[in-house]
Amino acid sequence: MYDIDNTRLYSPFLREEHHQWREQMRRFVEREISPHINQWDEEGHLPAGLWHKAAQVGLLQLGYPESYGGVPGDVFHTLVAAEELARCGAGGLYASLMVHGIALPPLVHYGSEALRSAVVPPVLRGERHISLAVTEPGAGSDVANIQCRARSSGDHYVVTGEKTFITGGMRADWFTTAVRTGEEGFGGISLLLIPAAAAGVERQALDRKQGWWCSDTASIFFDEVKVPRNNLIGEENGGFLPIVHNFNGERLGIAASCVGYSRVCLQEAIEWAQARKTFGKRLADHQVIRHKFAGMQQRINATQAYLELCACAEQQGQLKVSDVSLLKVQATETMEFCAREAMQVMGGAGYMRGSRTERIYREVRVNAIGGGSEEILRDLASRQMGI
Repeated sequence: MYDIDNTRLYSPFLREEHHQWREQMRRFVEREISPHINQWDEEGHLPAGLWHKAAQVGLLQLGYPESYGGVPGDVFHTLVAAEELARCGAGGLYASLMVHGIALPPLVHYGSEALRSAVVPPVLRGERHISLAVTEPGAGSDVANIQCRARSSGDHYVVTGEKTFITGGMRADWFTTAVRTGEEGFGGISLLLIPAAAAGVERQALDRKQGWWCSDTASIFFDEVKVPRNNLIGEENGGFLPIVHNFNGERLGIAASCVGYSRVCLQEAIEWAQARKTFGKRLADHQVIRHKFAGMQQRINATQAYLELCACAEQQGQLKVSDVSLLKVQATETMEFCAREAMQVMGGAGYMRGSRTERIYREVRVNAIGGGSEEILRDLASRQMGI
C-alpha cells in the first residue's frame, strides 16, 4: 500500500498532541469503520452502536465544554478528525456521525442552562441525536426567506411548516430549527429546539440520493406543533446570529473532509498505477500519468495550506467570511479535480462500486452544494471584498 502520508505538507500548526490524536482516530477508522463502510453504504444506514464507539474514543465530545461531558480540543483537533474520517471514502459517514457538530453549537452558545443540561450530555455520549433543521423547499442558502412559522400562543409557540434535506433527520431526537416569528427577512427568524417526538411532527426519508447513502436524510413536517417558549435558543427574532455562528466551523470541516477525500483519490490512483502494466511498463512509468499525480498533489497542498491558515485565523477570532467561503470553494474544486483524475487513471476499475474513488466521484456535488454552494460563496466573498 502506498503511504500517502509521505506526500503530506509539513504543518507548523500541528503539535504532538494533534499527531497523537491522528493516530488514535486512524486506528478507530481502520478498526471500526473501514471494514464495514461498503456494507453500511449499500444498506443505507449506520449502525446505532457506532455512536457509542465514537464516544468511547472521545470523538463526539471533542471541543465541547467539559461540564457537559466534552473533552478539550482546538480547531486543529477537529480538522484532523475530519481528515481521518474521510479515509474510508464515504461522505455519508462524516455527515451523519458528526451532524451534532452543526446542531449543538447554537444550543451550547445561546441556549438556556436547562436546555443545555438536558440535551448536550446524552448527545455527546452517543445516546441521543440532534439535527439542524434550517433548509426548506424554497429556502436553502437564502436563509432570510425561511417560511416555517412559529406563532406565539401563551407559554408555547405553535410551529407549522416544512424542512427538507435534513441530515440525520430520521434518527434525530431533537431538531435545532429555524422558524419565522416576525417580519420577513433576517430580523424575523428565531431558533427553537423541537423534540422529534412532539405531536404533529412527521418525517419522510429521502433515500433516492446520488451519494451519502449511509447518511439518513429527511424531510420534516410540522403541523401545529406546540413547543414550550423555554425551548427558544437565543432571543426571539434573533435566530440569525446563532445560525451564522455555525458557518465558519461547518465550512472548515467540509474543507478538511474534501482534502481527505482528495488524498484518498490520489492514493488509490497511485496504487493502481504502480500495479497496472500497459504497453510493457507500469502505468506509473508513463509521463502523462505522473503529471496527473503532480497536479493532484499541487492542489491538495495549496488547499491544505489555505485550510490551516484559515483554521489559525478562526482560533484567534480573525477569520474573514470571504476567506472561509473561498476556502470551501477551493476544497470542493480540489476534490472534484482529484476524483476526476483518479478515475481517468484507474479507468474501469475506478468506475466500479467498491472503489473509494467511485464513491467520492459521486459525492462531489453534495459537497459543492451543501454548506453554501460554490456560486453563493463566491458572491458572498465578492460582496465582503467591497466590490
